[in-house]
Amino acid sequence: MFSTVMMPILPFSPHDSSGFSIVITSIWPYLQKVDDSANASFLGWVVAAYSLGQMVASPIFGWWSNRRPRKEPLVCSILINVAANLLYAYVHLFHSNRKYYMLTSRVLVGFGAGNVAVVRSYVAGATSLKERTSAMANMSACQALGFILGPALQAALSFIGEAGVCFRPIDLQLNMYTTPALLAAFFGVINILCVILILREHSVDDEGRQISAINYTSEERVDLVNEEGSIDQIAVVTSNILFFIILFVFAVFETIATPLSMDMFAWTRKQAVLYNGIILACTGFESILVFLLVKIISVRIGERPVLLGGLIIIFCGFFILLPWGDEYPKIQWSDLQNSSSHQGLPTLRRVSNSSEDPIGCPPEQTWCQFTPAIQLAQYIVSDILIGVGYPACNVMSYILYSKILGPKPQGVYMGWLTASGSGARTLGPVFVSQFYTNLGPRWAFSLICGIMLAAMLLLLCTYRRLIAFSLRYGRMRE
Repeated sequence: MFSTVMMPILPFSPHDSSGFSIVITSIWPYLQKVDDSANASFLGWVVAAYSLGQMVASPIFGWWSNRRPRKEPLVCSILINVAANLLYAYVHLFHSNRKYYMLTSRVLVGFGAGNVAVVRSYVAGATSLKERTSAMANMSACQALGFILGPALQAALSFIGEAGVCFRPIDLQLNMYTTPALLAAFFGVINILCVILILREHSVDDEGRQISAINYTSEERVDLVNEEGSIDQIAVVTSNILFFIILFVFAVFETIATPLSMDMFAWTRKQAVLYNGIILACTGFESILVFLLVKIISVRIGERPVLLGGLIIIFCGFFILLPWGDEYPKIQWSDLQNSSSHQGLPTLRRVSNSSEDPIGCPPEQTWCQFTPAIQLAQYIVSDILIGVGYPACNVMSYILYSKILGPKPQGVYMGWLTASGSGARTLGPVFVSQFYTNLGPRWAFSLICGIMLAAMLLLLCTYRRLIAFSLRYGRMRE
């Protein structure tokens, strides 16, 4: 049954992920192009703006979906998303403060993406406990597909170049920065048609029996839910904290990719967009395989061991990124060769390239002079490990969460879970702009490793409470 029900909802998952990832590798060079007053710290706020908008919108759309047909919040949110992507593509029309208009467009794109809470609550309410792991994994695979398509499309569109083509009658500039946003707007229009023409309401209880729509709760159903028992709020809070940490460390990972590769490997802006787009697309393909694999593994050993294993793998991924050795990053300025000085610190060397843009580690980042360089092999191995650990943790965390909530309408609760993840994605880029820019990768990645250890400890301390509502009250056996 769930495969039939999932068909109309699956298109929205790729759109949310691709709406974020389709421009993530090109935001920094585009920001520099439209407003040269923008710095790396402002980049952190631009990237975080998406998640800030989603954090505000998720509980609102979740509450809306509990009380009205889901088509209403879905259509409204996608219309906002389409308008915001058009604003992003037309930022060049403003004569001043363009960086703030770009910031506004990203906030609105994120606000429109708050419909993820509606989608997750729909899937949770349309599947039994036995079906839910598979259904959630399928939805996550679609999100991973969107994550793949985003960087892959951006990498493909980078060949259009920065100049691109200009259509003066409508003041439209088609280049490597604006075309992805326009493509995202087009996907949004298709999604609106899918919502109107295909989506239908469907709801079952934990045992798979057909019930009234999940966003409709009669007095009899309220009494039944109250008799069955209350939700374990400690488990709910723990799930939100773990989801926050998982999304936070991944937000750091995806935000830091472009500046880290430009600093450590002396890539140009165009190279950073292309190569990181390819790397993130490969990570997305890897994630799809992980989602398919965890469906099988979690049936045998349960969601909690898979979640713990994913946290350990993410920890290893960031631990590998810690800088070591005696080779230092290339610096954008200086005519001296990079070698050890009398004080034990490296002197600087000039990095030249055929383009007008400077490459290498910016001299204003003083840590570049004494922090060892991260090697490309470290970077790729870390990408592979995080590409395994993150999808496993992501899907297991909200599968557990939906099971903990039980038979109650989950729109608002899913809204809070999405908001916690969005809060993490808001703080992640800010963390990068402050700790990485000012203190360097050694401090930034050491702190991430400490956060991951704290997450593992929290999971172990609350391990016995993170069980399905029906199992907690003895209505079903594990």
